[in-house]
Amino acid sequence: MSSTANRPVIVLVRPQLGENIGKAARAMLNFGLTDLRLVAPRDGWPNPDAGPSAAGADGVLAEAQVFPTLAEAVADCEHIYATTVRKRGVTKPVLTPEQAARDIATQPGRHAILFGPERSGLETEDVAVARAIITVPINPEFASLNLAQAVILCAYEWSKHQSLAQPTVEEELPPAPQEELDGLIEHFTQLLEPRGYFLPAGRAVANALNLRNILTKPRWNHLEVRTMRGVLTTLARKPYRD
Repeated sequence: MSSTANRPVIVLVRPQLGENIGKAARAMLNFGLTDLRLVAPRDGWPNPDAGPSAAGADGVLAEAQVFPTLAEAVADCEHIYATTVRKRGVTKPVLTPEQAARDIATQPGRHAILFGPERSGLETEDVAVARAIITVPINPEFASLNLAQAVILCAYEWSKHQSLAQPTVEEELPPAPQEELDGLIEHFTQLLEPRGYFLPAGRAVANALNLRNILTKPRWNHLEVRTMRGVLTTLARKPYRD
């Protein structure tokens, strides 16, 4: 993972609800971001509503820094991005989250991404502090993202430039060895042969090949093979009688 300097600081400007701060912290930690800064939160800080919504991202909340002004919150940052979907009459470069993430990953210095209050977003004065604007194509008739959604868009794009693990890959079991798969196919054959599955004789080879192709296609792991063998063993038993 990149150095701390290339992990963007997430700055929530005048956030209103503790619940939304917690959700933003959760979105950050999902993608490896931990530096949260709050500018004049409406209900003060700490906020008891933030913890439950963070769903385990308590460390992000515990380390969150609070500043009275935006200028103080970003005083140590060389690159500042303002997230907004509205034109503010301010001439600045306009980037997508993907483009901004590329800049953050490659340009030295500390980067900060600003997010405005839930109800109104960043004010013109807030945007003026930034060096660039981040925006996304959005339905002009409903140009409203909640705070956590906006944070997760930017955090996800940044994470694509990092080496974050894919947990689902580690949970997959390796394919079963050929010996186990052959045993499964033989088990099917032993049960099907007495019941005439491979008749007429002229179709025996083709039927056996089709059966093998079907059973080798799913990429069985050893637990799946064992489960199927258990199914076949159960089917081979005499039915229980009440």
